Amino acid sequence: MKVSNRLISLDVLRGITISLMILVNTPGSWSYVYAPLRHAKWHGCNPTDLVFPFFLFIVGVSVWFSFSKYQTSLSRESALKIIIRTFVIFLLGFVLNLFPFFDFSTVRIMGVLQRIALAYGVGSILCLAFKRNHLLLVLSVILIGYWALLLFGADMEPYALIGNVVREFDIFLFEEEHVYKGFGVPFDPEGVLSTIPAVGTVIIGFFIGQIIDKERVILRKIRKLLIYGSMFVFLGWIWSFIFPINKALWTSSYVLFTSGLCILLLALLIFIIDYKGFSRWSKPFVHFGTNPLFIFVFSGLYVKTISYLIKIHVGESGDTISGYKYMYEHLLVPVFGNMNGSLLFALIHVFVFWLICLVLYKNKIFIKI
Repeated sequence: MKVSNRLISLDVLRGITISLMILVNTPGSWSYVYAPLRHAKWHGCNPTDLVFPFFLFIVGVSVWFSFSKYQTSLSRESALKIIIRTFVIFLLGFVLNLFPFFDFSTVRIMGVLQRIALAYGVGSILCLAFKRNHLLLVLSVILIGYWALLLFGADMEPYALIGNVVREFDIFLFEEEHVYKGFGVPFDPEGVLSTIPAVGTVIIGFFIGQIIDKERVILRKIRKLLIYGSMFVFLGWIWSFIFPINKALWTSSYVLFTSGLCILLLALLIFIIDYKGFSRWSKPFVHFGTNPLFIFVFSGLYVKTISYLIKIHVGESGDTISGYKYMYEHLLVPVFGNMNGSLLFALIHVFVFWLICLVLYKNKIFIKI
């Protein structure tokens, strides 16, 4: 019987996810992005819509392994560790929103890191506080309760952009000046209420972490993951007929559907890498996966720096454009065109950030956030 120790595939999955985060967040121009690298406009699920839930799922898996020394139970020591880490990650996200102008009058309160922080914090406490069967009940209450909240909390269309209870709650809590406006109206896809089902994504990851850890025979491990992954995908798809799959609202059907796909991908990676031993191709993703939050924060600071602080003079008129725009429009577009130049811009940055991760990895520098 083949028995597993540490699974390289977990690090690879984490690395694939963070590299895709950088890829989809760093196009040369948002006007020129290939369809698979765009989020669904509202309902639906494009490949890009899988990136964030995959990351939160991995957070849940990591919670199982991180707190095994506490017998995966809630104690004063483990609770303190969770609270401190939640605060640090949330604060980093808030500072990233403030950078580089630090205008508190219009700063967005929530964001990707803030959601990671809250989903990790609440999810970890729930996972450590409840036994397996009770935690399954908690997960069911979260997903069904969130569905009921959206369904009965709106006056008209509960799952539309305008009028949904998620948007109304965030505006009430933060006021419009501090809410994301990328949808054309104040609406935060990483808002407070929609973080509730995101906790469910973490809990599912925790369950899978337990399976991975306790089932020692790799083929049995893979078989269980295939069963659970297929079940979650099917349940999410069935539920979507009455509760649409929607990343912006982080609907319960979206939680199940994306978690299922992540489990299936993890099963495939375990088969290829840990069982068959085909792992050489995965090294760059292992490098990405060792410092995921650090490289995500660094990439965010970098993009904002070259977008707002780096100015380059162009033309005889002496007009200035951002360093970000200059690299895209003056170095890549003339050679590769708008669409391919925009994609190449993102790929170059994925490569550059990988080099940073590689240097950190080679020097055994692992920045824990």
